[in-house]
Amino acid sequence: MDAAQLPESGPDEPPTGSAGAQAPGLLDNAAALWGDLKGLAHDHLELAALETRRAGESLVSIIAYGIIVGILCVSAWLGIVAALVLWLVDRGVPASAAVMGAVVLNLLGAFGFVLAIKRTSHALRFPATVRALKPRASPKSAEAA
Repeated sequence: MDAAQLPESGPDEPPTGSAGAQAPGLLDNAAALWGDLKGLAHDHLELAALETRRAGESLVSIIAYGIIVGILCVSAWLGIVAALVLWLVDRGVPASAAVMGAVVLNLLGAFGFVLAIKRTSHALRFPATVRALKPRASPKSAEAA
């Protein structure tokens, strides 16, 4: 290789390639990284929005199905009570007494469920969290009391 073929650059200058392009600088890399991060964040937010919409539609369907199941269960229960009343009437019990007996049994069952609701509703007040968040008495105030 003779001196005419060497690139003309000083000892402190980086050699330039045949195209004369330089490697991207730190600012270019940071700008590219920022663009990639914005694109990634946009993609994640779009995915979250789509899944939220899908979850909302599923929730609406589940609620509708639950209402239908509730209606079917109520109608089945009414059928069972009617069959019980008819069976009692067939056995010689007066119709009014058979219906009143079914009403009383339903009310007793409802009362039992109300008691169960009251018993289990205690957890809805977050008792352990409330105890943990209450300020504790300092030793000096405990001695004064």
